[in-house]
Amino acid sequence: VIACPCALGLATPTALMVGSGMGAQNGVLIRSGEAIQTLKDVKIIVFDKTGTLTKGKPEVTDVVTRDASSVTAHALRITLYFAASAERGSEHPLGRAVVEKAQELGIELAEPQEFEALRGRGVKAMVDGKRVLVGSRRFLESYGIDPSPLEEEMKRQEEEGRTAMLVAADGQLLGLIAVADTLKDDAVPAIRELEAMGIRTAMLTGDNRRTAQAIARKLGITHVLAEVLPEEKLAEIRRLQEEHGLVAFVGDGINDAPALKQANVGIAIGTGTDIAIEASDVTLVKGDLSGVVKAVKLSRATFAKIKQNLFWAFFYNVVMIPLAVLGMMHPLLAEIAMATSSVTVVSNANLLKRVDIGPEYERKRGG
Repeated sequence: VIACPCALGLATPTALMVGSGMGAQNGVLIRSGEAIQTLKDVKIIVFDKTGTLTKGKPEVTDVVTRDASSVTAHALRITLYFAASAERGSEHPLGRAVVEKAQELGIELAEPQEFEALRGRGVKAMVDGKRVLVGSRRFLESYGIDPSPLEEEMKRQEEEGRTAMLVAADGQLLGLIAVADTLKDDAVPAIRELEAMGIRTAMLTGDNRRTAQAIARKLGITHVLAEVLPEEKLAEIRRLQEEHGLVAFVGDGINDAPALKQANVGIAIGTGTDIAIEASDVTLVKGDLSGVVKAVKLSRATFAKIKQNLFWAFFYNVVMIPLAVLGMMHPLLAEIAMATSSVTVVSNANLLKRVDIGPEYERKRGG
């Protein structure tokens, strides 16, 4: 009776069960005990930018024509007309922002023909018989278009953390459209708290390095992975695993799914795509980043309880079994001791519910 391993058998699963329940109550859905175990030892957390660190609702801030010295309302509308018409077939947030801006200004758009989106580069389409290109500097250069007339303007926009999209029609550079996405309200304090917990943070984005560095400075992130194409995300996560060890990745989009699978812990924003959620180990029900802090704190608190439970279970066996072997314990007392050890482990696991896993910045804000 005294050697029954009930307490040892209950030590880990009871704590994991309570921890998973606490996570659900705090908007952190955890698929497995392995995810909880790994998260406490993660060395670096990589955040996708759009929709994860930002609100994912970019807006057009500026429209600039090729010849800045002779800007006219007509030239600006022509630039926006061709860009928005080409982007009508796009599902990318930047493309939708351009279309919404044109509609807001009452510009009647054409239906694009031969539309093609090149992930991480831009789009091309036929609009009114003209081949229109909207995208990055490298994208236009690959079609023999010189972006240098807008180089200074691009630099200025990118240093402000905006994405500069070049527009060309029939081989002629028309202008530039600057788009900005707002950082999530808790992005900066969440990054700061994770760093204070001893976890390095990194930002992964398809933006050019200048734009990415500007956004990273606002966030307080020093490790930036810029100009990463969607198909390159998995390789970047693999490289970080070789450099740092255990890596967590936080993303929300369809093209984040391979990286979420590759990471030691994939964390999906619940407001993102179903594919990303399906590929993840942890899902944050809300779109805010406090869930990442909560998930890490929950993981650490859960395994602290598991260690305590194992200590009490082993302590019971180490003390009681020798007494029983020496005939110093009545069978009835042995039964009571065995039951007490199991109750102790379960009760200790339930004490996990008293642990506050909320971010420090939320407590300060509330106080």
